[in-house]
Amino acid sequence: MADPVVRDAFYESYDRMREQLEAARPDALIVVGAEHFANFFMNNMPAFCVGMADHYEGPIEDPDWIGIKPTRVPGAPDLSRRLIENVMQDVDVAWAQEWKFDHGIIVPLNFLTPRYDLPVIPININCQEAPLTPLHRCWTFGRALRRACDAMDERIALVGTGGISHWPCTPDSGVINEEWDRDFLDKFINNRKDELLAYTDEEVYRDAGHGGFEIRTFITVAAATEGSTGDLMYYAPIPIFAVGCTVATMAVA
Repeated sequence: MADPVVRDAFYESYDRMREQLEAARPDALIVVGAEHFANFFMNNMPAFCVGMADHYEGPIEDPDWIGIKPTRVPGAPDLSRRLIENVMQDVDVAWAQEWKFDHGIIVPLNFLTPRYDLPVIPININCQEAPLTPLHRCWTFGRALRRACDAMDERIALVGTGGISHWPCTPDSGVINEEWDRDFLDKFINNRKDELLAYTDEEVYRDAGHGGFEIRTFITVAAATEGSTGDLMYYAPIPIFAVGCTVATMAVA
């Protein structure tokens, strides 16, 4: 079990982020994540995939284990289609009208949209298996996503989910490279593009494990908020959660 003091501080930071999200009054929420072979496998592993369903269901994991009851989350298929058509002018993306949410999306939604009443558009970036989506392409995608959102009439919020250093499903599960995490978060919060794109997959695998490949979601958010800086509301390594837990916001100019 997580240290209650550390855990409660983490949950409280999620509450503050939820309050900020609600105050922004978005019409829809884009969630950029890295799923865990729940929907995509070696027979079909797109570099980028955008959900275009009427609704989504989750968690795909055991509800008793994850502590979240099975739920249905509304989608925004018309908005998603228009975003996809706009993004595809610059970046090729796949789309899916069927999508099961695993912990990578349903856990953040549980904290940020506890009533599950905000329409969601999920986006998966291939952080799972080589050949991985290149970091500079994630930046290009993030820029294209921002341009597409700016072209819509709807108010759209963007959340990136995923871990930094972690070694899930291995004997090293629970190991966290806090120094590496904090260095990465400093680059992310300050939106230092060149430093964010300088990582190699070999370095990330060595220092942050295969779970560290999920920095692609952070880089996408940084690109979508290019020119802005952020606020690290919370970071702490929580071994029982198998990852350093982060809550951060980016101020959009």
